[in-house]
Amino acid sequence: MTSGTSHTNEAIRAELELVKQEAPAIENVRLIAAVPSLVRAEIMKTKYKQLTVSCMFQPSYPNVPVVTELRSKTLADTFLDRLSKVCDAEAKKLTGRPQTVHIIKFVKTFIEENPLCVCSEEISLLKKLLTGDHDEIKLKQKTSQIAVKVHQELYFIHLTLSVPETYPLTQVSLQIDEHNFPEFLRVNFQAQAAEIARQCVHPPLKHNPKDPPFKPKSSVLPLCQYIINCVKTYPLEKCPLCLEKVLPADPKNECATKGKQKTVKVYCGHLFHYICLNGYMKTPPFSEGKKCPACSKQIFHEKWKIAAEVMENRWAHKQAKQRELEEVVDFLD
Repeated sequence: MTSGTSHTNEAIRAELELVKQEAPAIENVRLIAAVPSLVRAEIMKTKYKQLTVSCMFQPSYPNVPVVTELRSKTLADTFLDRLSKVCDAEAKKLTGRPQTVHIIKFVKTFIEENPLCVCSEEISLLKKLLTGDHDEIKLKQKTSQIAVKVHQELYFIHLTLSVPETYPLTQVSLQIDEHNFPEFLRVNFQAQAAEIARQCVHPPLKHNPKDPPFKPKSSVLPLCQYIINCVKTYPLEKCPLCLEKVLPADPKNECATKGKQKTVKVYCGHLFHYICLNGYMKTPPFSEGKKCPACSKQIFHEKWKIAAEVMENRWAHKQAKQRELEEVVDFLD
């Protein structure tokens, strides 16, 4: 055995003793193995923030850094790959000194100080959806929040997502900080986003026995996909009846909320001009309900929830009065 190999073995033995003494005392850390080839420990902050750290000794250690391998059933592989490279850089700083306990503590602190690691894959996918020049995403690790800005033409929404400690078992919450859409759309966006997030973590009230057991799922991406889709499509959407843009080009124009040109949103999600929809809903046929020209789904709206029979009678009465008026005009002529 050469003196270099002997020195390496001595250094590893001394470090293993140090690991056995210090690692069990670190909060949220469980030592799994401390053998001449590697040190392995499990870090568990929450059910979904847990991973295994393996520090593998190389020949000539500690004059060369340990190689760190991270594995997790809950955290994304891309996140673990990036963190492994950071760990390798940290180990390199400690060349010639004990490294394994430092690496375990470093990973534990990183997980605690970066709570958004639990949704790192969703964040990566979210960035791909923000394709506009003024779209933006900022991560606020200290408060476990994600700030998102979405723009389309002159319209925009700036929102903040708060990711709870127990995510994804607990739904993310949404706050719309700024926007210039009509207020009724803002209310709708907020309510629908909250419902999407709720459905991710709460089982349906009526469970179909044929469905698999309910499992909570991540809510950041579904919620953001909904908001981004609304912001990107509504400023460009045309009224299915007159085929003119339903929202004014200038968000400051109040015609979207006042007068006959105001905007109306129906159950299927499409937007109409009030005057267009009102005329359409009051014109026969009524028997099978009115269908949205854009998607062929039946139109539901609280302003037009009168029974088809009543609508038919009103239409007939209106037509009768019109015929009477025409007969009077003909008589006078």
